[in-house]
Amino acid sequence: MKPSRYQSLLSLLLMTFIVGQTVPLKTAHAGEDLQTTLPPIIYAVAGIKTNIYFDNIVLVKDTTAYQFKFTCDLGTTHTKRWTLTATEQQLGDHPLSLQVNALDGAPLAKVASIVRVIPAKSESQEPFKLLIVGDSLTHATTYCNEVARLLSQPNNPPWKMLGTHKPNSAADGVAHEGYGGWTWQRFASHFEPNPDGTYKKRSSPFVYQSSAGKPKLNVTKYFKEECDGEVPDIIVIMLGINDCFSANSNDPASINSRVDSMFGHADILLAALRSAAPQARIGICLTTPGNSRQEAFQANYQDRYTRWGWKRIQHQLVQRQIAFVQSAQKQDEPLFIIATQLNLDTVDGYPVNNGVHPNAAGYKQIGATIYAAIKANLIGR
Repeated sequence: MKPSRYQSLLSLLLMTFIVGQTVPLKTAHAGEDLQTTLPPIIYAVAGIKTNIYFDNIVLVKDTTAYQFKFTCDLGTTHTKRWTLTATEQQLGDHPLSLQVNALDGAPLAKVASIVRVIPAKSESQEPFKLLIVGDSLTHATTYCNEVARLLSQPNNPPWKMLGTHKPNSAADGVAHEGYGGWTWQRFASHFEPNPDGTYKKRSSPFVYQSSAGKPKLNVTKYFKEECDGEVPDIIVIMLGINDCFSANSNDPASINSRVDSMFGHADILLAALRSAAPQARIGICLTTPGNSRQEAFQANYQDRYTRWGWKRIQHQLVQRQIAFVQSAQKQDEPLFIIATQLNLDTVDGYPVNNGVHPNAAGYKQIGATIYAAIKANLIGR
């Protein structure tokens, strides 16, 4: 990947996108900038519920101050979400548009996307290998277990997860490279000369000491030594929270600067992954929204970080992640978006006392979203 690409992403965001980005119509409630954001494609597997939660697509404090009008030949709109459980008779692409109105019906913003319904039965039964890389949400292993459960359903091809991290909570066959608190930078460059056996004091699984005695990113060696020479067909990466969480939420330029730095490290790691696994398709998970309860942030961070502050950072980060992947796709790089920020209930999908780590129900929603993206990107192998 080209290291300079991330520097141009801000200019991409300043453009109006036909698909996936807001077309503002009027000033929003109390001067709020809605920044209504959808990814260009939303994957849905027949028989698996897919949701778009209102709170996850607009940058407002209270979604009840607005009307959300979805237009699509599939799905239904409920109090706080649009939802779909597609059937095998609804396969293919379905245009979806959303208009956000004030409570008096005045239109405020429009955004469009495509819902791509994938058959439950895979067209190919060729075995595939999967590598998942992430932070504490991956470390928890719950969504990884859900991905494994769904992949094990009838009519899916045989699968194998690669990775050195197999926590006690991992189901049979589940492995990954997920570590609490880790960032793109840590995976791309961290070397620990004196590891103590814990994830907090260990090298990146992809970084080794070179013959010259210096740390070196060497994903090829990782696949050779840790994966018995096997390479993944699909790579899923869920990183971004720790890279950007402590940015100044009151300063969009500061947030962008932090995201720029993150993408610099992302380019390095992605280039190494592509070099070592040139046939792999790489899914970038859009950073998940936090708990809707300020009390959860208070419990974790006291007065240092707030729910609204993280929402401002996370929303801007998601926009940048979408632009990042779209830029890579224009250069024919095999990246794809995984819309993990859409299908997550920020109330019932979270415990009352944790700001950014979902409960079992929320993790299962994340797993279902990743499963759909994997299924879609296995088509045509």
